[in-house]
Amino acid sequence: MATENILFRTRVPARRLRKAEKILDRLGLKPGDAFNMLLAQIELRNGVPFDLIAPSRLLSTREQADAWTEALGAY
Repeated sequence: MATENILFRTRVPARRLRKAEKILDRLGLKPGDAFNMLLAQIELRNGVPFDLIAPSRLLSTREQADAWTEALGAY
C-alpha cells in the first residue's frame, strides 16, 4: 500500500533557511527531512519536542517591532 503524500509550503526567511541548510548538509539531511523529523516528533510526543514558554513580561509595541525585524527582516 502506497503512502499518501501532501505538498506543504510555507514561507521562511531566506537567511534562516540558508543557515539551516548549511547545518543540515553537514548532517546529510535536506530541509524536508528535518521537517518530517519535526512532524514525527510532534506526533510521537503529542506536542512540540521543546518547551514553549511565555515571556515574564509583555513586550512594548516598539520592542515587538524590533524583535520582528531582527528575526524576519524589514517588512
